[in-house]
Amino acid sequence: MDEDDGRSASKRPRIHYGSLEESEREKLTKGTSSKSTIKEAVKAGHINISGGTVFDLEEHVNERRAEVLAEFERRKRARQITVPTDDAEVKAGLRNLSEPITLFGEGPAERRERLRNILSVLGQDALQKNKEEEEERAKKAKQESQETWYHEGPEPLKQARLWIASYSLPRAMLRLEEARNTKGLPEAAKNARRQELHRQIRSLSNYCSQIGDSRPISFCQFSPDSQLLATASWSGLCKLWSVPDCTLIRTLRGHNQNVGAIVFHPKATVGLDPAACNLASCAGDGSVKLWNLKSDEPVADIEGHTARVARLAYHPSGRFLGTTCYDSSWRLWDLEAQEEILHQEGHSKAVYDIAFHGDGSLAATSGLDAFARVWDLRTGRCIMFMEGHLKEIFSIDFSPNGYHVATGSADNSCKIWDLRSRTCSYTIPAHHNLLSKVKFQRKCDVWQRLSNCFISHHIHNWHALRLWLVIVLCSISFSMVCSLHCAENDAQERVINED
Repeated sequence: MDEDDGRSASKRPRIHYGSLEESEREKLTKGTSSKSTIKEAVKAGHINISGGTVFDLEEHVNERRAEVLAEFERRKRARQITVPTDDAEVKAGLRNLSEPITLFGEGPAERRERLRNILSVLGQDALQKNKEEEEERAKKAKQESQETWYHEGPEPLKQARLWIASYSLPRAMLRLEEARNTKGLPEAAKNARRQELHRQIRSLSNYCSQIGDSRPISFCQFSPDSQLLATASWSGLCKLWSVPDCTLIRTLRGHNQNVGAIVFHPKATVGLDPAACNLASCAGDGSVKLWNLKSDEPVADIEGHTARVARLAYHPSGRFLGTTCYDSSWRLWDLEAQEEILHQEGHSKAVYDIAFHGDGSLAATSGLDAFARVWDLRTGRCIMFMEGHLKEIFSIDFSPNGYHVATGSADNSCKIWDLRSRTCSYTIPAHHNLLSKVKFQRKCDVWQRLSNCFISHHIHNWHALRLWLVIVLCSISFSMVCSLHCAENDAQERVINED
């Protein structure tokens, strides 16, 4: 058999012809079983079939395209923005935008690029807008700081203001009536009074000198009857001395720090019971103590000051006590009610000195901010702002005529202010060191005498109306003069030196 015959003799698949029902039946059986299997898998949670929802890719693509286009626009704006090349200006710009001025590992170039990117988002004028807003805020804050505001006071303050008004108005009428009577005097009588005043002042001399304490004496004051002298010292002690022999009567112990001032009650030694409150003193620890004339221990403490109390003064009625504090405020205390009725702000720095008008209607305060203010106790308003000193104002006092105020400052000048015109009438430039105290002599008719002392061993006495020097007491000590006070009923004048 050849090769061709071998190929034809191989087996070929058989083709069957006949009915296909059996095969179709088998296929249908297999399909039913697969569907049931799928249903069981779906029911078991192995197969998840969607409910026909589709994801709209067109909207997502549009958002992404918009973001890309916005980023391209931002980069285009960034390339057109001009930013400073000075690194300090770049930091200032970042600070104005409330951004960190530097990041970890960031150099000047990266910082400049970061500022450029921030401006491309916020806008090129963001820096200018921030500067304008900052200037507007600063301007508004300045206006608010300069604006005078008033707090609603308690009912005791209202009653005190009414009482002060009823007390001061009759006294003002008497003062004006006395001024009219004095104005009607003949010129010869006025000249005679002037000459008598000159004679008294020129006859002043050093009557005695007494060692008052182991530490500097900071303050002194005569009693209303001029028979006692109270002194305050940096040792924390206050002392009472007899006048004119300067004998120590009593040492008042109660303060633990430097005593700033001690003052007599207006009616002490002339009608007030010696066992009552006759004196008040203040110290650097914020303590204020009340004393009588029979004990060396304080009879009461006034609490409420959180900082140093520099000076204090009695109201002419004796019912109220004013204190100045280093917390930029001054207080008014009702001694009858034993409570603080007024906590007055108004100075930007510590308030140093306080004085009450002779009528009792006004109070004047001076501060370390180089300004002084006059307050109307009947209304609570600041009626005069004294601006003119270049440095701290350490002392202030009212003239008995009712319309002059004297201030002594660390700028070596003493200024006389007129309440009627609300201006500075005269500046006394005759000192070459700071003025520690200015004082008008009371009960001197219309020919008032102004005394002031300054830190250079000198006391000056001035004619308060003509404002020329009458006499100079020189070289009375070898240390600075801290305080002085004039007696009420004679020409005595007490000088306190720091030595």
